[in-house]
Amino acid sequence: MSLGYSPCPNDTFLFYALVHGQLPQAPPFDEVLEDIETLNGMASREELDVVKVSFHALGHFLDRYCLLHSGGALGRGCGPLVVAAKEMDPGDLASTYIAIPGRLTTAALLLRLFLPGERELVEIPFDRIMSAVEGGEVAAGVIIHESRFTFPEYGLHQIVDLGAWWEESTGHPIPLGGIAARRDLGPELVARIDSNLQASLKYAYANPEEVRGYVAEHAQEMEVQVMDAHIALYVNDYTVDYGRDGEAAIEDLMGRARAAGIVPGADFPLFI
Repeated sequence: MSLGYSPCPNDTFLFYALVHGQLPQAPPFDEVLEDIETLNGMASREELDVVKVSFHALGHFLDRYCLLHSGGALGRGCGPLVVAAKEMDPGDLASTYIAIPGRLTTAALLLRLFLPGERELVEIPFDRIMSAVEGGEVAAGVIIHESRFTFPEYGLHQIVDLGAWWEESTGHPIPLGGIAARRDLGPELVARIDSNLQASLKYAYANPEEVRGYVAEHAQEMEVQVMDAHIALYVNDYTVDYGRDGEAAIEDLMGRARAAGIVPGADFPLFI
C-alpha cells in the first residue's frame, strides 16, 4: 500500500518503525514524503491508500477516506500563528494580503473561521511564508510547524494565535491533522493499520535514539533543539488515541466548517 506523510519531525518520529521493518506484523508500505498541502491534494485525487492530511482537507473527501484513531496532530498550545513584519491590530488583518500554507490546510480554515468573509489569501509554501512576510511580499502570514519556534529570528511579530483563539472559543484542544485511510480498504485492514500505527508510535517512544537519525535526515537544517521541541509539541497523548476529547474537537471543527460553507455536508462518520 502507499503511505504518505510529511518530512516534519512529528511524522518521521511516528512512522519510523512502520516503514523500517520494526513491526513484523505490519503490512508493507511504499512511503511518499511530501509537504502537507501536497499530501492534501494527493488524497483529494485518491492517489494514496493511507495519508497524513489536514482536518480541513478531510472534510472535502470524508466520503472516500476515514480517520484512524492514532497518529493525529492535536493538542493545546500548538495552533497556527498569524505573524507580521510590524505590530498591528488583529482587526486590521481583514484589509491585508495574508499568506496561507495551502488552501486545504487547517491553518487556512482557522483563519477563515476567525475572519469570516472574502479576503485576499495568498498561497505560499509553509517554509517560505516567513521570508515573504519579512520581505513585504505579503502583509501577514499564517505559520505552522517549526516556524512557531523560529519566527522571531525574522524580526516578525505575533498578531494572533489561532490555536489559542480556538481553545478559548470552544474549550477544545486544537485539531490540526490526522492519518486517513481509504474506506474501500475495508474495516478489518483499516483496523490493522490503525493498531500498527499505534505500535509504531510506542516503538519511537521506547527507542528515541534509534529514531533520531531518521528524523534528523528529513528535518533538513533544523536545529536539534527545534526538532526536539517540534516532537514534544505535536506528539502527545492524543497522537496515541484521540479519545473522547479529541474526537469532540474534530467533530466541532468539521461542524463549524460545514456551517460556514467551507466544506461540504457529509453523512459519513469520521471512523470506519
